[in-house]
Amino acid sequence: MTTTSTAAPDARHRLESEFEHEPVPTTHRRSLRSVSAVWFGFPMVFTNAVFGGTIVYGLGFWPGMAAILAGNLVLFCYVGALSYLAGRTGENFALTAARTFGRRGTTVAAGFLSTVVIGWFAFQTGLTGATLHEALGWNEAVVILIAGVLYIGITFVGVRALTVVGMAAAPLFVVLAVVALALAARPGALGAASAYAGGGPGASVLSIGAAITIVVAGFADSGTMTADFTRWSRTGREAVLAAFSAFPVANAVSLLVGGLVVAIGASADPAGSGGDFLPVLTSHGALLSAVAVVFVFVNLGSVCAHCLYNGAVGWSQITGTRMRVLTIVLGAVGVAAALAGVWEHFSGWLNLLGIVVPPIGAVLIIDQFGVRRLAARSTTIPHWRVAPFVAWALGSVAAALVHVLAPALSEALVGLAVAAVAAALLSLLPARGPGAAAAGTTIAEDAADAEDADDAEGAEAR
Repeated sequence: MTTTSTAAPDARHRLESEFEHEPVPTTHRRSLRSVSAVWFGFPMVFTNAVFGGTIVYGLGFWPGMAAILAGNLVLFCYVGALSYLAGRTGENFALTAARTFGRRGTTVAAGFLSTVVIGWFAFQTGLTGATLHEALGWNEAVVILIAGVLYIGITFVGVRALTVVGMAAAPLFVVLAVVALALAARPGALGAASAYAGGGPGASVLSIGAAITIVVAGFADSGTMTADFTRWSRTGREAVLAAFSAFPVANAVSLLVGGLVVAIGASADPAGSGGDFLPVLTSHGALLSAVAVVFVFVNLGSVCAHCLYNGAVGWSQITGTRMRVLTIVLGAVGVAAALAGVWEHFSGWLNLLGIVVPPIGAVLIIDQFGVRRLAARSTTIPHWRVAPFVAWALGSVAAALVHVLAPALSEALVGLAVAAVAAALLSLLPARGPGAAAAGTTIAEDAADAEDADDAEGAEAR
């Protein structure tokens, strides 16, 4: 297996390889600070402040904080376990999923999630236009087009750009959130925030279970695909620490900010826009308005670039295409969806994520930590493994039933638990015959095929 040197990249690649089709070599792994910057800047997002405000508006300050903490602990255990796998192997999510669902089965699991994150890209790109239209009266469609091109460009550069935008997005969020809270807080408001009772008119979050689902569902898709980011870690331990910087640290901070905005009475529409603090900034002069515009592009751009990167890496591995080619194609699809207004159907989208996505990660964790430990895994992968699909389906059905019949509970947690138990029990059944493994391919063979495709691409270019 050959690798591209970062010190002297060959003439075919001006940008560093993203290793879409093979594990990241140890020579190309990044520092804990670099990988943490990728994850830390991702959840520190304006949208999370909206969620945090919605939760506190419905439950009150302390119950809302309890739900936020519980949801983040679930995310840490979930994302941390998947990150550990990635740090040990260097494999992206699609390669990791292939070991559990099969070489062809990964097309279903990884293909589904790689498509779901493009929905997030479309939502956040559309939100960029809608936010600046509402705050400053800018043309929504024009802003969406400009933002879409910008976000695609960031993603095209690769993981190095995600590190930079993450380093910029997080401190900018913290600074502007503090400024907004200081401007909006009346004397004694911050002290009285802890007494906020919630339960206002139009509240949509009425139980701690529902609030936990919102916290988990908000990052269930990219959290499940954490390997696309944490495969760059030098060790499994560093991958877990990078995940910790996001869950609970960054994610909890952004949710807390939104909760405080509502609790001190600074939200203009807590039932509809939760802890949206941008109006506080734009109502205090041209300078803060200009800074708020930069904040919107940097903050939502960080989320969009991360989601588009997930989608492009996933589909490039599935199709054998280059990540940067898929970045342009999928980015264009996402921008078109944003212009069409698909991002407005966000509530149903979030429900779907909380029901269908967490069971995928649960099955992967049980399969690769319990059923087939890292040290004993075979490099030969069958085309399909049926049991993981059955466990995924059972977890999703259980979550859907909870959503309909017992909405006060957390469908995300139920789906995780049922899928995990189902995967563990199904692993006790007799394995299929030896022909199943023989029908598969190996990681080494796939990497060799990818290298052959790269050589052919370079020959055509020459």
